[in-house]
Amino acid sequence: MSTLTYDYGDQMAAVGPLGAGGDPHAHDLCAIHTERLSVPKGWVVVRHETLRV
Repeated sequence: MSTLTYDYGDQMAAVGPLGAGGDPHAHDLCAIHTERLSVPKGWVVVRHETLRV
């Protein structure tokens, strides 16, 4: 699972570890939707990967 956050003004979406909640622009995604994520043309996606040991 991961959390998607976005900023319309900056045309950016970020996907990373599950967030604490409370952000109205944050949405939790399952692994399938995390992999299939697409954004509008011109937007940037930043993916924050967690370290796996």
